[in-house]
Amino acid sequence: MDYRLELVLLPVSDVDRAKAFYEALGFHLDVDHHASEDFRVIQFTPPGSACSIAFGIGISQADPGSVHGLHLVVNDITAAHAELTERGAEVSDIRHMTPEGWKRGVDPDHVKYNSFADLTDPDGNTWVLQEVDHEAAG
Repeated sequence: MDYRLELVLLPVSDVDRAKAFYEALGFHLDVDHHASEDFRVIQFTPPGSACSIAFGIGISQADPGSVHGLHLVVNDITAAHAELTERGAEVSDIRHMTPEGWKRGVDPDHVKYNSFADLTDPDGNTWVLQEVDHEAAG
């Protein structure tokens, strides 16, 4: 039996502001369905992802900005950081973990799962960029 995670709900306070933010990041708009004043669903898929995000009106009871730590896994965190920054996102500096704690910059050996950067949507939902397979970037 396969169990595929295909959709994550994000609670937002302003649907159109969130839509503009995720469009600017380059996420693909899959759905913008406005059935009534009490129900609207917007679904986006990050480039290359099998999992989408959705937000809207009448689809979540969670507080806006309460989702933290969603991971966007990339094979070249430096390129992803540059692309998102060029698209207007505020992305933290890249960091990696060492035995002495966090250090600035990409892991010099590009160890899988060890280089990170963060970004936040307009409501405070947080995302983590994580480099997994730098070799696949070439």
